[in-house]
Amino acid sequence: MSIVPNHARDRMKAGGLALGLGVHHLRTAATGMLGEAAGFDWLFIDAEHGAFSEDQATQIALAALPTRGTPIVRVCKGARDQAPRVLDNGAMGVVIPHVDTAAEAAAVVDACKYPPVGHRSLGGPPAQARFAAMPAGELMAALNEQLLTIVMIETPLAVENAEAIAAVKGVDVLLIGTSDLTAEMGIPGQLGHERVKAAYAAVIAACRRHGKFAGMGGVYDEENARAYIGMGMQFILSGSDHGLLMPALKGRTGFLRGLSPG
Repeated sequence: MSIVPNHARDRMKAGGLALGLGVHHLRTAATGMLGEAAGFDWLFIDAEHGAFSEDQATQIALAALPTRGTPIVRVCKGARDQAPRVLDNGAMGVVIPHVDTAAEAAAVVDACKYPPVGHRSLGGPPAQARFAAMPAGELMAALNEQLLTIVMIETPLAVENAEAIAAVKGVDVLLIGTSDLTAEMGIPGQLGHERVKAAYAAVIAACRRHGKFAGMGGVYDEENARAYIGMGMQFILSGSDHGLLMPALKGRTGFLRGLSPG
């Protein structure tokens, strides 16, 4: 039996963009199907800022596995015990925020990858292997390959250490959290600032040198998204459920109220 494919990873390996839907308020088994129907490649199930329990996050992940909306869960920085549990129960990747140093990145890998890359414990055949029994070595190697370990770059210190972080074996994606990065730089919301552009260039260059994927979050306007994708960003958080829903809701009420004579 084969491992469930990681469509986000496959898109990037082919040189394309992996587009992610931020999931904060969608809580049903239909979430992955909705993402797939809209053309997203992965779900960003946010257990850092969203109030998801492990059970809720993994139920959404399990339901998304048969779709092309690959489920990926963000946990809190200090929740490295939670990361392997969501990976054991349907997630095809995990995002750890606020990783500032190579030592922190190595600790993430230690928790999220099986030996010989890390020291994650094997809990038996998971849903990502369709619950089929496989030789342990074969299963761990396949899961190490398919399940993405993603670290977030959100401070000037992390940017400074991007080269060393990208060099850590087992890290798959360096994801810039642009909103937090601009806040830490003292230029909140200035997404196109020259210091931000320089940070993007540094992270992308580090990823290229070490065979990692570069990711972008918090950039949704056309001008800056075009610029940073043109520089080499591939793993793209493309918007959140509520952020995308609100303009459509406001557009609908505005249209209907505009038809009223009163």
